[in-house]
Amino acid sequence: MCISPPPPPPSLCFPGCLRSPPVMIAGGRVFVLPCFQKIQRISLNILTLSVKSEKVYTRRGVPISVTGIAQMKIQGQNKEMLAAACQMFMGKSEGEIAQIALETLEGHQRAIIAHLTVEEIYRDRKKFSEEVFKVASSDLFNMGISVVSYTLKDVHDDQDYLHSLGKSRTAQVQKDARIGEAQFKRDAVIREAHAKQEKISAQHVNEIQMAMAQRDYELKKASYDIEVNTKKAESEMAYQLQVAKTKQLIEEEKMQVQVVERSQQIMLQQQEITRKEKELEAKVKNPFYTCRCHKVLI
Repeated sequence: MCISPPPPPPSLCFPGCLRSPPVMIAGGRVFVLPCFQKIQRISLNILTLSVKSEKVYTRRGVPISVTGIAQMKIQGQNKEMLAAACQMFMGKSEGEIAQIALETLEGHQRAIIAHLTVEEIYRDRKKFSEEVFKVASSDLFNMGISVVSYTLKDVHDDQDYLHSLGKSRTAQVQKDARIGEAQFKRDAVIREAHAKQEKISAQHVNEIQMAMAQRDYELKKASYDIEVNTKKAESEMAYQLQVAKTKQLIEEEKMQVQVVERSQQIMLQQQEITRKEKELEAKVKNPFYTCRCHKVLI
């Protein structure tokens, strides 16, 4: 359930006593001296007006009909505007005030239509509404009326100019859409080609980097292998040299042993020879021993 607020109370205006200035009260109560003072009321309600301009020729001579919706009211809180409104509309009904404001707005609306083209009004309604609001506000302000809002409601013509303009605009939009779609497809193909090229380039770069890494690995490995083989060869050579030296020492020891053995054999032989020589001398020098020896042998 929606309860609308009550309308604002009317403004009261009555002449002063003994030529004093009139008193204006924006709502409320006041005491009046009969026969000396007279009360007059003016409405402070918001007025909603349908501003119609039929068959107005635009700047290029195309007749169109325009309908706008305006809301306005007399400002009771602004003393200067209230005084101007009292001076202009005192004693007039709300309908009469609305008709005066409507005619003023319609005149400004016609004047602005005549200075614009159909395309400008049709394509930029906000700009048209702002211009009507601006011009009408300054004029109605002097009457004590404040324009609350103005909106362009409808634009039409009897010669199908707007319909043709809509067709042209539709065709242009469709054309732009086709062009945009073609450009999008072209850009998509170009982007895809660039992506493939970048992918191939990245693969080539990756392959080159892998080949370089493999080359560096092989070079380092070869260098390490040479170093390892060199160390291994040196180690083997040192081992063989040590083996040869050991064998030579063993041979030398064997030779020395043989020399010692040979020397001992020679010594033994010499001793045996010496013994035999002595024995022979003894035989020669002692015949008894020889005979005894002969007997023993027999």
